[in-house]
Amino acid sequence: VDHPLIEVGDYSYYDDSRGPEHFVARCVRYHFDFIGDRLIIGRFVAIAQAAQFVMNGANHPMGGFSTFPFQMFGFDGAPDLAGLPHRGDTVIGNDVWIGREAVIMPGVTVGDGAIIGTRAQVAKDVPPYAVVVGNPGRVVKLRFPPETIAALLAIRWWDWDAEKIARNLPAIAGADIDALAACV
Repeated sequence: VDHPLIEVGDYSYYDDSRGPEHFVARCVRYHFDFIGDRLIIGRFVAIAQAAQFVMNGANHPMGGFSTFPFQMFGFDGAPDLAGLPHRGDTVIGNDVWIGREAVIMPGVTVGDGAIIGTRAQVAKDVPPYAVVVGNPGRVVKLRFPPETIAALLAIRWWDWDAEKIARNLPAIAGADIDALAACV
């Protein structure tokens, strides 16, 4: 991905049976440079086919009688684009799994370690290590107890260099927080 307003962390991938090379065109919707919002994807993120990141360019003016985006079509006297709703950058944390055809709305932050289920429609921020499903997307559970989540967020294994990660894969892929904490 070489778009100046999209950052993708190391080891993150998009799985698409048609090939991943068109990720931006297929998955990042309504992302106009003049709006300036960013899509930030952390490290070790797995994105399934047809996931969608809806950016702030999808928003329409709602303060007047019409929601039509007149300014996009060059109408003189149209309201300034700065007046459109802007929900900020969309941020996907580290070690996140986004299921097939999931939709992430503008300005949402998905916390580290979260899972977004297939076809979930995510319009609100997602806490770290939460599992979100449905439309509207809702947290159905946390993957681990709060003290384990706090320890994982403190350890931040995804920030380790590749050699340290490789040496400690059994602890990272396992479910023993004490074993992982011993690797720090």
